[in-house]
Amino acid sequence: MARRPLSAVLALTVGSAALVIPTGLGAADTAQAAAPGDKDVTAVMFEWSFDSIARACTDTLGPAGYGYVQVSPPQEHIQGGQWWTSYQPVSYEIAGRLGDRAAFGAMVDTCHSAGVKVVVDAVINHMSAGSGTGTGGTAYTKYGYPGLYSGADLDDCRSHITDYRDRGNVQNCELLGLADLDTGEEYVRGRIAGFLNDLLSLGVDGFRIDAAKHMPAADLAAVKSRLSDPDVYWKQEAIHGQGEAVSPSEYLGNGDVQEFRYGRSLGQVFLHEDLAHLKNFGEGWGFMESGRSGVFVDNHDTERGGDTLSYKNGSAYTLANVFMLAWPYGSPDVHSGYEFTDHAAGPPNGGRVDACYSDGWKCQHDWREISSMVGFRNAARGRPVTDWWDDGGDRIAFGRGSAAYVAINHGGAPLTRTFQTSLPAGDYCDVQSGEGVSVNGSGQFTATLAPGTALALHVDARTCSGGSTPGTGQSGASFGVNATTRLGENIHVTGDQSALGDWNPANAPKLDPAAYPVWKLDVNLPAGTTFAYKYVRKDAAGNVTWESGANRSATVPASGKVTLTADVWRG
Repeated sequence: MARRPLSAVLALTVGSAALVIPTGLGAADTAQAAAPGDKDVTAVMFEWSFDSIARACTDTLGPAGYGYVQVSPPQEHIQGGQWWTSYQPVSYEIAGRLGDRAAFGAMVDTCHSAGVKVVVDAVINHMSAGSGTGTGGTAYTKYGYPGLYSGADLDDCRSHITDYRDRGNVQNCELLGLADLDTGEEYVRGRIAGFLNDLLSLGVDGFRIDAAKHMPAADLAAVKSRLSDPDVYWKQEAIHGQGEAVSPSEYLGNGDVQEFRYGRSLGQVFLHEDLAHLKNFGEGWGFMESGRSGVFVDNHDTERGGDTLSYKNGSAYTLANVFMLAWPYGSPDVHSGYEFTDHAAGPPNGGRVDACYSDGWKCQHDWREISSMVGFRNAARGRPVTDWWDDGGDRIAFGRGSAAYVAINHGGAPLTRTFQTSLPAGDYCDVQSGEGVSVNGSGQFTATLAPGTALALHVDARTCSGGSTPGTGQSGASFGVNATTRLGENIHVTGDQSALGDWNPANAPKLDPAAYPVWKLDVNLPAGTTFAYKYVRKDAAGNVTWESGANRSATVPASGKVTLTADVWRG
């Protein structure tokens, strides 16, 4: 019988923003995204600039099959380099660090053209915690926002929230000192609705409501009723806390709600329990109903607070994302952010992403193991879990009817097994590795999974196209080298192509250690290119060590990527 991890109260941080929901933005007369249909995965592009998101929609999100992209709050906010400044509005103009109104509209149009809807992270519970000049030049005080709000529009409780068992304290006092809007006031409801309607006029498809728990559900319903599209997608951040006065389920009448217990429990299982416990994960664990819940492995708050897994957990994090995208509970969000040591640090380059895996950008949405599972989820939608298998520990496998099958080895040793599926007989591509798998007439195949890896098959990926990842839409190479390192050391790859630094270690791209000890990187190269390459190790002082032996070589196929994920560092 599956164990239910204990619930815990999630500690809020300044500018607390919860999970977001998928949807799309765009100018009213611009290209419109197709109906979501079978695509329910959201890429949450935390603190990415609008220009960078537009490129990602075209290059990766659309081709991989993501249905939605979430953008960070677009409105004018307080100045400062920290990420949480985005969550302290001073006006409702689109004038934040991530781009202006023109860039926002162009992003929406581009994403819609790529078939990706846009969701806006809407901060409507509060304004700023102090006084100053905003990112768009607006002068403000904590209780005065020219042309928008005055002191009479803010709640009378001018002190911090101190007791989450007291509903009035939670919903009328100030979250971490942020000026709390009186959402029970008709004027305030009208101004909030005006802000959201302006975004709808630009083509926005939906909203993620930040700090929803700090506003009465009836107030949010009143705001939503004033929208030009009262049925617009609406997803609310309402964090579950044991014994608290406000319950997330109160908000289900307005729209979807983030199920924070999902991410916490998944982290608990992957770090401290056995994956075998996941056999009834979801409503069987007391979570909210699947069709109304938003789920995630991590978000920007929880990865900093340690409430969930994060990129710092290596293969456990990667495999948890694989499980989430394969398991039929909730609507999944894939967090895509940046490296941090200072929890308050804002985005590199002010949110501009010149390239993934550089300047600290993690680009989890584009990790092969994760992005390949978006197509898996789209193919498996509506199919029940079948053919469950586990070893009583950290190795599991299950199917999604006759549409898909996944196996996960979170154990410390290789797993070799003949797996029983309900898949039709024939050849498939393991979208995790890019290698072919043959299923016999009895629905069986035999495979070996290395520790910390997964295998995933689905009916929309029958061939690997020369080793490529189905659905990426790009040609190049997928590197993956097993290399142990010491603290401060990183693995890079260089070679005879400009994208590989032209044999100059100073320009060699760094591989990502998310699946350590395997370091990975996808590099775009022209189809048909034959190239030479080699791995190098760099320490914190910049010293370079080349791996031994002759140069490696490979050829990019006519379509897709050549898979080089079995490489091992040659000492």
